[in-house]
Amino acid sequence: MPNIKAAEKWAKQSEKRETRNKSTKNRLRTLFKRAVDSDENAAAQLAESAYDKAASKGIVHPNKAARKKSRLAQARKRAATAPPKPAKTRGKAKK
Repeated sequence: MPNIKAAEKWAKQSEKRETRNKSTKNRLRTLFKRAVDSDENAAAQLAESAYDKAASKGIVHPNKAARKKSRLAQARKRAATAPPKPAKTRGKAKK
């Protein structure tokens, strides 16, 4: 435990920020994966917007947001030129 009263407050504030930032970062990862996997332009725009917002609030570094947006654009460009992927099947294949 901290010896200084203000340090106790700092610890509480850090915990609050950590939980809030964790949920935001988790959401960013989910949005990125959805945008890469989907063919919709809206999903990509939503992910880019979320990264910009997180960078402006200091949750992620601005360079990381720029890198993720760039990689998202590259993935969408590759998906547009590549042939469609076969559908994934769940379970065992029947013989």
